[in-house]
Amino acid sequence: MDFKERFFVSSNCFAIPESVLTYENLRISVLTPCLIRVESGHFTDASTQIVQCRDFPKPAFELRERENSLLIATKKTVLCIQKGDGKFLWAKTLDCGKVFDFEGNLRGTYRTLDGANGKVKLGNGLLSKNGVAILDDSTSLLFQEDGTLKPREQCKDIYYFAYGREYRLALQDFYHLTGSTPLLPRFCFGNWWSRYWAYRQDEYLHLMEQFRLAKLPLTVATVDMDWHWVKVKKKFGKEASALHGMLEKEENYRSLRSGWTGYSWNTDLFPDYKAFLKELHDRNLKVTLNLHPADGVKFYEDAYEEMAKRMGIDPKTKKSVPFDITNPQFISAYFDVLHHGYEADGVDFWWIDWQQGTKTKVDGLDPLWALNHYHYLDHARDGHRGLILSRYAGPGSHRYPLGFSGDTIVSFASLAYQPYFTATASNIGYSWWSHDIGGHMMGIHNDELYTRWIQLGVFSPINRLHSTSDPFMGKEPWNYHSAAKRTVEEWLRFRKRLIPYLYTANYRTHAEGRALVEPMYYEHPWNENAYKVKNQFQFGSELIVSPITGKINSKTGLAGSEVFLDGETYTDIFTGDMYRMNGIVKMYRSIESIPVLAKAGAIIPLDMDDASNGAANPENMEVLLFNGNHTYELYEDDGESLRYQNGFYALRKFSIREENGQIFFMMASVEGDANSTVQSRHFRFSFRNIDSACDFSVKSKKTAVQNNEVGYLSIDFFDVAPDDEIRIHIPSAFLYRPFDKNEKLISLISSYPGQNILKTLRFSTFLSSSHQDALLRLLPPELKGPAKEILQTI
Repeated sequence: MDFKERFFVSSNCFAIPESVLTYENLRISVLTPCLIRVESGHFTDASTQIVQCRDFPKPAFELRERENSLLIATKKTVLCIQKGDGKFLWAKTLDCGKVFDFEGNLRGTYRTLDGANGKVKLGNGLLSKNGVAILDDSTSLLFQEDGTLKPREQCKDIYYFAYGREYRLALQDFYHLTGSTPLLPRFCFGNWWSRYWAYRQDEYLHLMEQFRLAKLPLTVATVDMDWHWVKVKKKFGKEASALHGMLEKEENYRSLRSGWTGYSWNTDLFPDYKAFLKELHDRNLKVTLNLHPADGVKFYEDAYEEMAKRMGIDPKTKKSVPFDITNPQFISAYFDVLHHGYEADGVDFWWIDWQQGTKTKVDGLDPLWALNHYHYLDHARDGHRGLILSRYAGPGSHRYPLGFSGDTIVSFASLAYQPYFTATASNIGYSWWSHDIGGHMMGIHNDELYTRWIQLGVFSPINRLHSTSDPFMGKEPWNYHSAAKRTVEEWLRFRKRLIPYLYTANYRTHAEGRALVEPMYYEHPWNENAYKVKNQFQFGSELIVSPITGKINSKTGLAGSEVFLDGETYTDIFTGDMYRMNGIVKMYRSIESIPVLAKAGAIIPLDMDDASNGAANPENMEVLLFNGNHTYELYEDDGESLRYQNGFYALRKFSIREENGQIFFMMASVEGDANSTVQSRHFRFSFRNIDSACDFSVKSKKTAVQNNEVGYLSIDFFDVAPDDEIRIHIPSAFLYRPFDKNEKLISLISSYPGQNILKTLRFSTFLSSSHQDALLRLLPPELKGPAKEILQTI
């Protein structure tokens, strides 16, 4: 297969002619009622690094000419540009009015968090509170018919996103313009083990056995750069050094530490790497290896002779094969010779670490972008889904998941920034960030910080534990005190349980452009409180999450986070507490928990297996159900191939309805390909707001078995086939409350340090009063917030 066949991207990206008009040296393409492209200088209809499709249905519009300006008017927006150079003058949207600048941009994301200790300066996104944002495509390279890229001629090429506060619509049209986010393999959504450490083969396998014995489930095993030869000067002599024979003034030479680039297994550490990979696979793990592809291929590499011949170099000269991601001949050999053999041996995908700088032989081509593009397309060959782990390389990077955010400092400041950073990246369509959960380097060893970071990781797109090469930085739970160890282990098990929910959200990201992690203002664009809770986010269609990222109060044992609620009913899935309020409330939790709230009517599918490696469609599934009115559709397929594109996937609809104190639940039969789901499944339906004493009736071919181990109503059905349908009716439902308010207040005050008799004297009135809210002033300052939250529960 030649280079064009392997890496072809259509170079034709025409808008429909009826949407395009030319005025003197300007070309205007009205793509949607809210998306307008304005070009000046050299025009192009080619695909660019960012834009892949300009073919939208024609919207109604008109061009109005004024003395010095042009007005492009649609039913939703008016854009005014200057004649001659096309300079932006103003825009008007239906809901935001007239604006003269791009202030109010809600930001996007950033290339890397390397060395960050808290905030970084984010680039602009596609969404703005004032209703207008731009996507500047002026410097993107153009795709050619042979799969290579070339620089553009001098031009301005601006896309105006004038969507007001229709944020999700703006992103849907962005994905139409730039390409959808690919469907990720199912294994991405479990727990990843990663560490920068020179593991021995037996040491790594022993570690995996420790995780198994601890019943801590993993899906991905990462081996950092020490899988290949690193101390090359010591191993292969002086001429193996990166500096050997090089002149410091050579422009294309980057002063890398010797051994960071490598393509040959370190047989001192991994004497039988094929057996190593096989055992990891036998343990139901996928494997990724770290790459720093920057320093070419040197004489000591196993594949050197073949690479040298492919590139026209006599192997006897020991001349290095230079890294050149602009050369089709090198790119083809790079994959054929250096990677495909290892993939056949069991390497499932590659982690492309950043050492390449920002320049190549093609003016304007970032080597990181090129590596992401070619690696992803190469990995997507032969009918399976592409996957890489690499850094963000600008708008359009969502086509090449996953994102590796880089080496953060271990600190509460780093932790506190990551929820906002992750959610805000959705504003530029980048939804699949993978952070170094627990932090990468420096900082302090702190049980509380570690636990809170794991809790965030469980409710992050990817949960990849990682750390730097330091014997005291490992993220193994057993390296922490017993309380933190127990808590972390429970959370890692819960991440495994979440995979059915996460995988369905993955499908929605691909098919509908809905990110797993979204800022709260997507759902509530006109509520100012939704913009204030920067660390709260929507997690899929059913949950909102507000991670706790600050330190616990030593007197109460609690820490808090601000939560915005919209007046609807929400239930904490861990405590069972219910809330119904409009505004921002601070919620407090001990180290064991964070606020994770299910919306009214939420339907959450969980795997009942919380201990096994892998991410297969579960044979035993619990479905959490919360009072309300809602429909949810579970998505399943084979988890790795592209067969879903031809209809080989299964959808199963669940619905819950609340009416006059009655609950009606229905699980429909499978739609689509029944072979894409489990053929005989145990379902447990857990009505989390309803007391277990409630009566119910069932309409199903299967026998219902009530599970009495919990306070809420839980009903089991066994051997459920894809074509089975289940209906449950609860004629008189009453709420399940794990504790009443007084019990929780007594527990709160009891745990506060102090003389018991003083507590009794001081707080007896508080505890017995029917006007508790007015008596909060009796409490010490540390207890006022937690007590207020208790009083606000339903």
